[in-house]
Amino acid sequence: MKIRGRNRSSIRWKIVLIYCILVFIATTIVGVFLMSSMEEYYINSAKNNMQNTVRGGTLISSIGSYEPLNEHADEIQANVDAWVRGLTQEIFVVDETFYIVAASNANRGKSAADFLDCNIILSALAGETAESQGTLALKTPEIPVLNMAFPIPNDEGEIIGVLYLREDITSLEDSVDQSKQLFTRAMVLAVLITFILGFVISKSITGPINDVTEKAEKMAKGDFSQEVSVKSDDEIGQLAEMFNYLRQQLNDTLSEISGEKNKLETVLRHMADGLIAVDLSGKVIHANHAAMKMLAVTEQDIAEENYDELIQGLNPDLTMENLMKRCEFEPESEVFESAGRFYDIRYDRFRDENGKDVGLIMILQDITQRTKLENMQMDFVANVSHELKTPLTTIKSYTETLLAGALAERETAESFLGIIDSEADRMNRIVKDLLQLSRMENNQEKWNMKEGNLISLLKMAVTKVALTAQTKNQSLNSFFDPDSRVAVIMDKDRIEQVVLNILSNAINYTQDGGRIDIDLVTQQKEAHIIIDDNGIGIPEEELSRVFERFFRVDKARSRSMGGTGLGLAISKQIIEEHGGRIELTSRENRGTKVEIILPLSPAVTRGMPNIE
Repeated sequence: MKIRGRNRSSIRWKIVLIYCILVFIATTIVGVFLMSSMEEYYINSAKNNMQNTVRGGTLISSIGSYEPLNEHADEIQANVDAWVRGLTQEIFVVDETFYIVAASNANRGKSAADFLDCNIILSALAGETAESQGTLALKTPEIPVLNMAFPIPNDEGEIIGVLYLREDITSLEDSVDQSKQLFTRAMVLAVLITFILGFVISKSITGPINDVTEKAEKMAKGDFSQEVSVKSDDEIGQLAEMFNYLRQQLNDTLSEISGEKNKLETVLRHMADGLIAVDLSGKVIHANHAAMKMLAVTEQDIAEENYDELIQGLNPDLTMENLMKRCEFEPESEVFESAGRFYDIRYDRFRDENGKDVGLIMILQDITQRTKLENMQMDFVANVSHELKTPLTTIKSYTETLLAGALAERETAESFLGIIDSEADRMNRIVKDLLQLSRMENNQEKWNMKEGNLISLLKMAVTKVALTAQTKNQSLNSFFDPDSRVAVIMDKDRIEQVVLNILSNAINYTQDGGRIDIDLVTQQKEAHIIIDDNGIGIPEEELSRVFERFFRVDKARSRSMGGTGLGLAISKQIIEEHGGRIELTSRENRGTKVEIILPLSPAVTRGMPNIE
């Protein structure tokens, strides 16, 4: 980054200027206040002197005894002449017609309106003492004067005239002007001293700052060996200390930023979802490992090709132009399929700090497994509907037939009622199996877990299905030792349900005269129940779905034998709740092998050697 030139002395002069302005403003405010107060004090002193002159004598009362005034002008003039001796003010006695009855100068007999202040005369005739300041324009230069008017009452208290006093205040204003000049010289001197002191003080402040600035500039160029000497404990010294601390911490901060950058790159690299960032020119700014895997490209491809070329193999519709149009106002997302896999893509424009578009960012997620699960859920709902619909349709049709008149034929009615009862039992089994699955999946099933002997349980289960196998002329072959004991922690009824379900499937899907082998072995602290038959088997492409709900290899045959299609799903859930697993291998027309694996009881496994 280029460092622009700067005037190193500019802040110094700013500090000096600020000091001078502050002193000027402060002294000006103080001066104005003092001059105003001084002038006001002088004027008030003059007013008080004039008021004391009038109120301290008997002139007003003596004049008030002459009524009307113009008829006693000589007597009043004699009183004024006797009273005015030793006073500096001019005195005028004015009657109600503004006629000057008496005066201490040559203005007697003239009209007061020609050279006196008529406003204060009117106020005095109204009974108020009035005052004003003005100038005498009869002389050059004009003379500043202070005027005061006092009402003259007669013996009954009526105002019959005005006593008008006028005083020359030239000396007062000269004193104020001299004070102003003195203060102005003092203010200029104060500003000059402030300028000199401000320059010295600012130099002590800006010197360390310039030092810090120079070394900061060197640090900006990559030289982190700079250190500022601390010469004081004030704010400048603290600035120097903080600069040194900054220098000390900067390397650590850069190392930390580098570490965070590596962490972010690691997170993006190992994200399961693909992240792609593209600038407005179509250049891929960033693509993590997951994105490159989904696009089937390499880092070299990312560097050499633009985004539109890279996305062609996945979805030609996801070009830069199309995506920018779709997310013009808000983020967008869509799901698409490519080469048998499903993808969810979310994308939006990204902007700089000024809100201007700088590119496009997108998250690409492989949702193939999720889509398969959703499809399985939909299949499950469809299968439940179908499984319940079939017996309901049968029950409905036979019931309608009975209501239509078949009840009269006892043999037919009993046959129909038997079918209805069988279908109702089938519906009941489906509902019971579904409820059991739901309870287990929601951890609501109550388990009676106790230590038990798997050998005894297996013998009982074989005994229960032996008769069914005999009816099909099938041989049940037990290879385990009936007198031995294999202890596991189990819910006996649930494990027996699993074994009976597997044995029943083996019998049902093995042709007449077939063979079913049952064995139990212990390996590596686990019990393995093995049920092997030579029945019809399961096609290889169907093996991954055998534990799905309502899945049947031979649907028509399964329903005719009363199966619900939920047995293996329930069995798998029960075994997993016991901490075990169930495995199935099969070959079409060659038979099926099911292995139920359960952990042995801890009391048995302690000190027991592993058996390979």
